[in-house]
Amino acid sequence: MTSSTLEQRVLSVFLGAGAMLVATSLPALAQRGPAPTTTALSPEVVSLACAPTIAYERPTASLRVSGGQESVERVTHAPGDLVTINAGTRGGISVGQEFYTRRVLASSVEGVGRNNPATIRTTGWIRVWAVDEDMSLATISHACDSVDRDDYLEPFTAPTVPALSTATGPPERGNYGLVLSGQDRRTQFGSGDYLLIDRGSNQGVTPGARFIVYHDKKVPGNFLFQIAEAVAVDVKADTATLHVMRAIDAISAGDYVGMRK
Repeated sequence: MTSSTLEQRVLSVFLGAGAMLVATSLPALAQRGPAPTTTALSPEVVSLACAPTIAYERPTASLRVSGGQESVERVTHAPGDLVTINAGTRGGISVGQEFYTRRVLASSVEGVGRNNPATIRTTGWIRVWAVDEDMSLATISHACDSVDRDDYLEPFTAPTVPALSTATGPPERGNYGLVLSGQDRRTQFGSGDYLLIDRGSNQGVTPGARFIVYHDKKVPGNFLFQIAEAVAVDVKADTATLHVMRAIDAISAGDYVGMRK
């Protein structure tokens, strides 16, 4: 049996308009895709691929997870589940393509903007298994969180772990950035966590740059108190994701960061 014939038979079962009406002797359980395989990515790359980023406007991506291939409606999915994508060959989707699945986490009160940035949660990445003209099926290759209906898709490229900068001098006094938030809009962080700051390439930040994190006790006549060391692992125009290498106290949103020179 050719690969093309096999895909057509799979699609006739999973994507055909009358498939849900066919009576079978199988129990009403979730349809399963190919068993997930062990990732070839290193733990450092996987950790970085799952790290959060920040956005000052909502992403415009149109590709989304539109549901799952099951006899009951579900919102969340895990490795081994089949998920549907809202596009097929007409939309340029082909078997074997890989995509990140991502979710916008923002305040429900205000729109996303400079004064109310959103955290972008990478929920995992998927691989397209079968396609028809207007829909596709994909398997979850890795889950950083549950992969949910309406998560949006972006092409998958494994990130590169940046080399640590050799600059170890003190940061420029008075030229500090702010800790904004972190994974799932958290506001408290410690060693090993990722956090987001309001400084990026436009402010001279480069991947691998070292940072000192400071806490302001807000006591007159006192210096800022150094509480952590971090490194920039993902840099956008005006924001960056830092990985906390070590911390001697809890880091909070609103704490200061200074890039070593």
